[in-house]
Amino acid sequence: MTLENGPYTRMQKLWMAFFFLVYLYLFLLSIQLMGAAFKFFGRGFAETLIQTTSSPLVGLFIGLLATSVTQSSSSTTSIVVGLVASGALTLHNAVPIVMGANIGTTVTNIIVSLGYIGRRDDFCRAFSASLVHDNFNVLSVLIFFPLQYYTRYLEKISLFLSGIFKSAGGLEFASPLKLITAPVAEAIADTIGHHPWIILPVALILLFLSLHYMVRYMKALIMSKAEVVFERTIFKTHVHGFLFGMLLTALVQSSSVTTSLMVPLVGAGLIDLERVFPYTMGANVGTTITAMLAAMAIVNPTAVAVAFSHLMFNVSGIAIFWWIQFVPIKIARIIASYGAKNRILALVYIGMMFYIIPLVVIYLMR
Repeated sequence: MTLENGPYTRMQKLWMAFFFLVYLYLFLLSIQLMGAAFKFFGRGFAETLIQTTSSPLVGLFIGLLATSVTQSSSSTTSIVVGLVASGALTLHNAVPIVMGANIGTTVTNIIVSLGYIGRRDDFCRAFSASLVHDNFNVLSVLIFFPLQYYTRYLEKISLFLSGIFKSAGGLEFASPLKLITAPVAEAIADTIGHHPWIILPVALILLFLSLHYMVRYMKALIMSKAEVVFERTIFKTHVHGFLFGMLLTALVQSSSVTTSLMVPLVGAGLIDLERVFPYTMGANVGTTITAMLAAMAIVNPTAVAVAFSHLMFNVSGIAIFWWIQFVPIKIARIIASYGAKNRILALVYIGMMFYIIPLVVIYLMR
């Protein structure tokens, strides 16, 4: 369907809404496929890497690298919980891995922003939207890793909370996102033969194609009503945005997906960073909720404390940056402006931040 300047008839709007939903589904499917490809690449590598954790600082970079490779903080934390429950990993070394996983999971957002790399202004906005999530986690680590290392405050709080809830019983919740995308993603992977070198290019092509058309239909449908939809409802206040991000992420059980959904909206100019940042903080909390509920079924209170440490780390970051939101937002805009002027820097940033620096630190300190 070709898009021309409006006004549109009711039937045209219905068709545009239909195609928008189709491309939105393909966008979500591409993220699921991309995650599957990286898991095929790195699941065994991540597990081996985490098992060799020798110190909290090494653990921090192992969590970052393992999550960047698997593109799933849930995979990293589930491995950590299993190792802590078996006694193979101490809680003191596990907490920094969870911190690193918080940073590593943001690589998905940045890859999504690359879909705009051909359009400088749009890319600058989209790249900044992906970076603001990364900045929040990096700045939180810079503040709370030393505090945790010397005082073990996250361990103490998490063990206390796990003791309170140890007899609460677990709760399992099926993500509706996985229910509608996982079977198709698995079918595609089965057809291809579980070859990640083939699945990844297919996922990236699907990602950029769906992103391009999704944004076109989204602009045609709601650009004129964006102020009403976003400014007066979902993102009316910072609290509204925070709660929406938390609840949506708890529902779909993936902060990578829910924060990635905001990248095209910011890239299209429909939302600004000031409204997206509280949503991002809410997503960071939402991604821990289902893991905590499920972890309560584990008899080992130390393993349950891993899930609580993830929550308390994010709550600690929010307690600081809720009041100084301009700091991560300003840093994101500065980095994005350099990336937009020389777009190869965006690729360098991904390589250095998520892979090369962690590898070098782990190699030198092990």
